[in-house]
Amino acid sequence: MATIKIIQRTKVLSNGLFPIFLRITKDRKSKFISLNLSCETSQWNETKSEFRKSYPNFKQLNHSLIEIKNRAEKIVTDTVSQGEDITLEEFEELFFNFKNDKKISVNDFWNNHIDDLNKTGRTGNARFFKDSKQSFMKFLNDKTIYFKDITPLLLDKYEIFLRERGNMDSSIAVKMRSIRALYNDAIKKEYAKKENYPFDKYKLSKLKGATNKRALSIENVHKIKELDTTKYPTLINTKNYFLFSYYTGGMNFHDMMKLTWDNITEDRITYIRSKTKGKFNIKILDPVQEILDYYKSQNRKTPYVFPIILKEDSTPLQLEYRKEKTLKKYNKDLREIARICKIDDKITSYVARHSFATNLKQKGVSTDIISEAMGHQNLAITQAYLKELENDVIDDAMSKLL
Repeated sequence: MATIKIIQRTKVLSNGLFPIFLRITKDRKSKFISLNLSCETSQWNETKSEFRKSYPNFKQLNHSLIEIKNRAEKIVTDTVSQGEDITLEEFEELFFNFKNDKKISVNDFWNNHIDDLNKTGRTGNARFFKDSKQSFMKFLNDKTIYFKDITPLLLDKYEIFLRERGNMDSSIAVKMRSIRALYNDAIKKEYAKKENYPFDKYKLSKLKGATNKRALSIENVHKIKELDTTKYPTLINTKNYFLFSYYTGGMNFHDMMKLTWDNITEDRITYIRSKTKGKFNIKILDPVQEILDYYKSQNRKTPYVFPIILKEDSTPLQLEYRKEKTLKKYNKDLREIARICKIDDKITSYVARHSFATNLKQKGVSTDIISEAMGHQNLAITQAYLKELENDVIDDAMSKLL
């Protein structure tokens, strides 16, 4: 097995100092990698492979040396743990991959992505990517890899790994989408190459859960609308949330949670969708107005329309916890509503969005106007087109839901 050591070489530089190198030795052969550091022989502790106290900033530099050695040793141990050998040339290439920011490992890029999401308050997305990373790293036995290593074959093996642990298509699709999103981001930031993109050959569409979207018929939506909540008072909010989402073009739960009374002017709702940053201007249909009137009459001391965010000064983590708690109850109550209304279809919070698009299409509304791709693969194209349409064209289409 290769051994790693940080040493001071005996060849003096032009400035009279002696350079510090990383040395890897394997099969009695060594390769020396310059660390761009140098000092006098009296300032170097050869036994401990570190700078002495007489060297400026010795603590900071010694810490850096420890990190460099740890990274070098990890390259070797990761390779050996996979039952593979490593040449001195391969080590050098992998080592410079660590040092070159443009060749960051998938592991580090994933961690940075999670950190960025947390810093911008997108804690829900951060948790999603953290969970998917833990799953993928478990499959890899925490091996350090680079984006070029994520091949269609590796994804096939990961899929088998997930299936052996009881994951169904829908769950596998979620995990694969996170890897795809990460890879796309890496290409955008020039950390990965387009020609190595594995998802041109590994198709998510083969996973049933990746494309199988559920939608309620207009008749079943009307059953929910006609549900007498005086008999089921604990279901009032859930009924309202679902119908509000459905009649506002499939507004998602996160945007409903953050909707304020300032977003409502006369007969329209204007808001920016959190997921895409697209601006929406929606006509208030009668069922939506009834729901707004109901919550307006409660005179709550918050700017929010719905009783989900209870405090204005909530932290991002508190908001995420509140969202998860409310969403969990929402989906549980939707199952109860389905039972009461004798609806066989499985209902979740996202079904309202798919039902909106599907039912408009069945009413003969042009796909160019409503587009099933709202939130799907062609979302950006659809939104770009919708911006060119007059509001009354979209308003007329949505009125067909009544």
